[in-house]
Amino acid sequence: MSKEKAFEAPPIPPAPQIPALVEGAMSHSRPFVAEPEHQRALGFPGELVDDWHDRAIEKMGDLLHRYRGFRVFLDACVKCGACTDKCHYFLGTGDPKNMPVGRQDLLRKVYRRHFTLAGKFFPKLVGAADLSEEMLDDWYRYFHQCSQCRRCSVFCPYGIDTAEVSMAGREILASIGMGQKYSNEIIGKVHRIGNNLGLPQPALAHTLEGLEEDIEEETGVRVRLPLDQADSDILLVTPSADFFAEPHVDGLIGYAKVFHQAGLRWTLSTKASEAANFGLFIGSYENMRKVALRIRDAALDLGARRIVFGECGHAWRVAYNFLDTLAGPLDFLDPKYPAPQHIVEVTHDLISRGALRLDPSANDERRVTFHDSCNIARASRMGEVAGGQFALPRDVLRSVCNHVFEMDPDATGERTFCCGGGGGLLTDDLVELRVKGSLPRMQAFKEIVRRHRVSHLVAICAICKSQFSKVLPFYGFTMDQVLSLHQLVGDAIVLGER
Repeated sequence: MSKEKAFEAPPIPPAPQIPALVEGAMSHSRPFVAEPEHQRALGFPGELVDDWHDRAIEKMGDLLHRYRGFRVFLDACVKCGACTDKCHYFLGTGDPKNMPVGRQDLLRKVYRRHFTLAGKFFPKLVGAADLSEEMLDDWYRYFHQCSQCRRCSVFCPYGIDTAEVSMAGREILASIGMGQKYSNEIIGKVHRIGNNLGLPQPALAHTLEGLEEDIEEETGVRVRLPLDQADSDILLVTPSADFFAEPHVDGLIGYAKVFHQAGLRWTLSTKASEAANFGLFIGSYENMRKVALRIRDAALDLGARRIVFGECGHAWRVAYNFLDTLAGPLDFLDPKYPAPQHIVEVTHDLISRGALRLDPSANDERRVTFHDSCNIARASRMGEVAGGQFALPRDVLRSVCNHVFEMDPDATGERTFCCGGGGGLLTDDLVELRVKGSLPRMQAFKEIVRRHRVSHLVAICAICKSQFSKVLPFYGFTMDQVLSLHQLVGDAIVLGER
């Protein structure tokens, strides 16, 4: 059920500003709880268990034992205030529990009560509290008001990562039967069918055939989008949004044109027709691993020698950081190439070697700025040099577009603001949170539009593109002002010539 008419988007300020505190401003925001069958399918209880208090404390103890960083993050905070104004949800809502330190404290109070000596004997002196029903409800509300973007960790002098805390909070909630509907249903679809949309093989094959016909009708060139093609050089694993929705599908067409023009043999896979791994969002290693293993199995089944990921921020975060440990070893792949690779790395290399003929004037009607997606910016890299995740996409963008402008440096690069829809929050039952959380990015975009008449926002993340399509109209823009980077690449490629 959408809440679009129950709120107003906050006005965009002329410059970034810290909002006035509004206690409980987002206490009404809470996503739907997953249905029992969707929880059980992921190995969780179907509904809230009777002994939820003891089970939650037990699960917290298990996570403290398994993940040393989790305990360090709960112990290290000195309430210095460095993170307070760094969260886009706090800036958009003014709710103090959306300050990173406020959100962490929901878990920290319970941790101190049950796992520290001072908290057991002098709880009031150290801010310790028991896990009450009210606290449990706050966990469910506010751990689903964190997109796990990690911007706060950039500014924290102790490196505390609120994303890890919110992941742990969600894992504890799922373990007692309070999993989130949106993320859990999606993970279940991937387990059963292979992608977030529940798109079966015949529908996927038909979609790709239709795209081939569209490309040939437009360009006069037969560009293939192969599915389950054995003995391919490249297995492309891309977000399933690329198969059906704008601007995502235009990015998929761009990938196909790149591979076609470079003469690379590539394929998509029915078994691994999804790059996204929502197991990350709910903090479940077991579900992350199960999703990741589909990619390994598909690569082995098809004899692929390279695995390339499409434009999806958290998919690349999982692939870059964890794919080898979740689904490795990947020693069956060609050692000449990184395992895995990002599509931007592939395209950047081809452009650098002159393997693609490009006409950037094909995009001259567009004046663009680049949005650094948070999971790529702060949880991965590209290429062989530090900061490649910032440089490579911009190099590609400037190769295919003549009019590129940068937003405020405090809102780009490592300091980039999240789109407001990441971390498993891209659902209409959280649309108010998503709109308000996008305020800092909309402020930076509005300023670059004012200064340079920028017409489009370019992204390399499926969630960012879906989120911007939804929230741009709330701020006076149009939903078609967001583009895939590889849409611009595809439009600039001169097919048939090298």
